[in-house]
Amino acid sequence: MSDREIDVREIIQNNIRNKKDIVNKIMPVFFFVMASVSVLTTVGIIVTLVVDAYKFFSAVGISEIFSTRLAPLRADPSFGILPLINGTIIITAIAMLVAIPLGLTAALYLSQFASQRVRKTVKPILEVLAGIPTIVYGFFAYTFVTPLLMSLIPALESKNALSPGIVMGIMIIPLVASLSEDAMNAVPEILKEGSLALGSTKLEVAFKVVIPSAISGIIASFVLAISRAIGETMIVTIASGSSKAFTFDITKSMQTMTSYIVEFTSGDAGSGTTGYYSLYAVGLILLLFTLVMNLIAQYISRKYREEY
Repeated sequence: MSDREIDVREIIQNNIRNKKDIVNKIMPVFFFVMASVSVLTTVGIIVTLVVDAYKFFSAVGISEIFSTRLAPLRADPSFGILPLINGTIIITAIAMLVAIPLGLTAALYLSQFASQRVRKTVKPILEVLAGIPTIVYGFFAYTFVTPLLMSLIPALESKNALSPGIVMGIMIIPLVASLSEDAMNAVPEILKEGSLALGSTKLEVAFKVVIPSAISGIIASFVLAISRAIGETMIVTIASGSSKAFTFDITKSMQTMTSYIVEFTSGDAGSGTTGYYSLYAVGLILLLFTLVMNLIAQYISRKYREEY
């Protein structure tokens, strides 16, 4: 081998070594910065909510905060958050009464009974529901579902909790169906085939083998759907109204935490007022609600996950 060939090889090796050194130094820093963006954003949101919510909680007594009287724009304002929590829970419960049975049934059919051809046709159509803007759902609830329900329930008001709850449940069906189907499809085929070989019907296999085996993923989908429903804004803002009365009557108007935030961010509350800081207090409570739901979903997934 000539000296020229040795020199060229050394030059190539040096170039490769230098490039590796540069990449190995730069890329970890780049990845760290990218990973830090989401963390810093989360920290920034929490700090903003906590700091401004503290100003509200320091100005309003605990007894008033946990009262049923909410009138933030009156001359003698009151800031009871129970009507907002009550409205949020009731509308979310209505939504889940719609989403859970329909979503679970759809997942069961697609994963256990539908042919491959039907699955490829039905699943994309079902998932289209998830891509529809929520404001469209809101107008659908207000202009179609509410008049239809009013013809069946004469006492139903034009703004009520029932209509947005039903439409919100329809919107969440793809979330429940998709996550539940993934959990069911993860059940090993050998368990299903073994049950069928012992004489079980497909329905018995679905209810006695598939669902129990996939229960962690199914329940996690329910909890995540609840979290999604709690944070929904436009449907309840348009169709549920802004009544701040504390009531359990689903035929009447109710206000949720998200619709309260939308109402006040439109300019009703002056900057620096107690009403203005109440937005951050409600936002903090909403964040805690969704955080708890996500933690519950993760706990269920870990505790009841089946290992195969």
